Amino acid sequence: MHRIVVGPGDLAASRFGIAPLYETLHVIGLASGRLPAGPVSPWLERVRPAYREIAGDPAVRTLAFLVGHTSYVADFISPPPARPNLTVAEQLAVARATPLEQAREEIARNVEGLPEPEPDVRDVLESTEVVRRLTDGVEAAWTALIEPDWPIVRSILEQDIVHRAGRLAAYGWAQALDGLSRKVRWRDGVIELDMRSKGTSRLDGSGLMFVPTAFSDVGVALERNWPYTLMYRARGVAALWEGREPREGDALARLVGRTRADLLRALAEPATTTWLSARLRVSLGGVSDHLAVLRASGLVTRERSGRSVLYRRTAVGDVLVGAS
Repeated sequence: MHRIVVGPGDLAASRFGIAPLYETLHVIGLASGRLPAGPVSPWLERVRPAYREIAGDPAVRTLAFLVGHTSYVADFISPPPARPNLTVAEQLAVARATPLEQAREEIARNVEGLPEPEPDVRDVLESTEVVRRLTDGVEAAWTALIEPDWPIVRSILEQDIVHRAGRLAAYGWAQALDGLSRKVRWRDGVIELDMRSKGTSRLDGSGLMFVPTAFSDVGVALERNWPYTLMYRARGVAALWEGREPREGDALARLVGRTRADLLRALAEPATTTWLSARLRVSLGGVSDHLAVLRASGLVTRERSGRSVLYRRTAVGDVLVGAS
C-alpha cells in the first residue's frame, strides 16, 4: 500500500488534466495483448485491425515491450499534463525535448528485470535517437488508434472532470475519491492506494493532479520531477462503443423527435454540449439548437459550473423520460 499525506493547502492546489499520450501508451499495451482489455474490450476489437497495420514498426514494438511488462514506464514518453485542454502536439513537444541522459536513466529503470528484448527493440532502446524514435512511435499509434475517436474520448474525460471537480470543490477529498476505484480510499487526511509500490508521499501544499483516463485503471506518478498525479478510469467509457439504435415503439421519439429524445435520455446526469455532441454524434450547433427547444419547453435547464455550462433535465423532463 502507498499512502499520500494531504495537508490543509492541498485541496485548493489540486487540479485536473487530460493526458493523450498516456491514453496512447495504454492502448498500445491493450492492443498488443500485453495488458488486459477490461471494460473497453468492445472498442478494442474495433481498433485491433488498425493496430496490426503499425505493429511491425520497431518503435511501436518497443513501446509495447516497455508498457506491457512493468508498472513503471519511462516518464518522458508520456509527461503529466499541465492543464485540462492540453493537446497531443503540446505533449509531444515536451516529450521530444527530453535530454538523452534523462531518457537513458528512465529507460534503464523501465527495463530492469525484464526479459531480453528482440533485436529490433534493443536497437531502438540503444539508439542515440531513442527519444525521437519512441515519440514518433507514440505519434503513429495516436494517429492510427485514438485520433479517430478522440472527440468522444475527450468528451468522456471532460465530463468526468466536471463531475469530479465539482465534488472536490463542494464536498472535499472524501467525496471526490468516493467511487473512483476500489484501490483508492480516503482515511483521516491520507489517500491510501492499493498498489505494488509501498511507502508514504506528502503533497506539502502542491496539491494532486487528477487525470481521468478512458483506457486504464488506477495508477499514480510520484516522481520528484513531476507533479504528483493520480490516474483513474473515467465514468461513461461505454459511450465509445454504444450506438444509437432506434427503440422499437419509442413513444418519446414520436413525441419530441428522435434527437431530442436521445438528448433527454443522455441527460440522466448533467452534461456539456461538447459531451452530448460527441456522445450522440450530432454537431455542436445541432445539439445547441435542440437544447434551446427543450429548455424553452421546460424539459431541461442549464447552469454554469466553473468554465463549463451544464445542462440537466428538469422534473418535467424526468417524468417524460420515465413515462416513456
